[in-house]
Amino acid sequence: MLVDRANVAPKLLHWYDRHHRTLPWRAAPGEAAPDPYRVWLSEVMLQQTTVAAVKSYFAAFTTRWPTVEALAAAPDAEVMSAWAGLGYYARARNLIACARAVVDEHGGRFPSEEAELRALPGLGAYTAAAIAAIAFGQRAVVVDANVERIVERLFAIAEPLPKGRTAIYAATASITPDDHAGDFAQAMMDLGSSLCAPRKPACALCPLSEECAAFRAGEPERYPVKAAKTAKPVRRGSIFWLEAADRVLLCRRPPKGMLGGMRALPTGPWGTEDPGLTDAPIAADWRFVGAGRHVFTHFALDHKVYAARMESQDIDGEWWPIAAIEQAGLPSLFARAAAIGLAARETA
Repeated sequence: MLVDRANVAPKLLHWYDRHHRTLPWRAAPGEAAPDPYRVWLSEVMLQQTTVAAVKSYFAAFTTRWPTVEALAAAPDAEVMSAWAGLGYYARARNLIACARAVVDEHGGRFPSEEAELRALPGLGAYTAAAIAAIAFGQRAVVVDANVERIVERLFAIAEPLPKGRTAIYAATASITPDDHAGDFAQAMMDLGSSLCAPRKPACALCPLSEECAAFRAGEPERYPVKAAKTAKPVRRGSIFWLEAADRVLLCRRPPKGMLGGMRALPTGPWGTEDPGLTDAPIAADWRFVGAGRHVFTHFALDHKVYAARMESQDIDGEWWPIAAIEQAGLPSLFARAAAIGLAARETA
């Protein structure tokens, strides 16, 4: 079934004029382009994260660091702490590196060309295209998860991801207009987040239903076709809650690697075997106080939490007030482990 490509952009942009979301990093349809800094910041935050979750973080970041120059000048630890809860901490490290590259190499102004944007730290094909289109009005082919789903249905692309991405990109390029590319990209995002949902798409309300090959075939929910899932490997580890005088010992994760640069509770090694008390901060009367599982992108971590007390704070690390542990900016793995440690204190 052939898709009438010429109708897609006009119909979608007409729908977007009436049904667009109002978001703090956006300009309204047809208005002057928004601040590239805000577009970039929002796009980095939105990777693997929902709009609802990002809004409060975006407001906090832009209040604290209203310009790319302000963010570039911020201490790494403060930015990483403010990022806690958004996950995927490599994005926060890239955020800092990119802000500094824009200031040091581009005089504080984001480049407008997609190729130049790609050269900035942490900007992949999607983010560079989104900034070029949304912030600068450049014609760029913007493909995120929402766009992938819409295009797979629109053109009935049955090849599972990731192999199907070449065909999806080509199909998206064929319907991306020369003008209003930013509005078109955001319209696709809005359509995918509302009507063209993963389950039970609202095809009767969709402005592209007449063009959609999957709808015409009566099987929109067949797409996207999913590849067979493979089980994630499981690692095992220990997390240590060590307290003295109403403070708990925290450390900094190494700059590279999982949760790099973040504040954390001390841990043992993460491997295929239960490490027990290997690499505990001190020899002490450690008590097992709880366990959990944390799922990372490429593996799951089954971890046990051990607690102990010592008389004085005479080992290296950051002794954080236990009453203010929620202000430590711990990533979710360690925030949950801290909650186990806190509960154990109350029952000890």
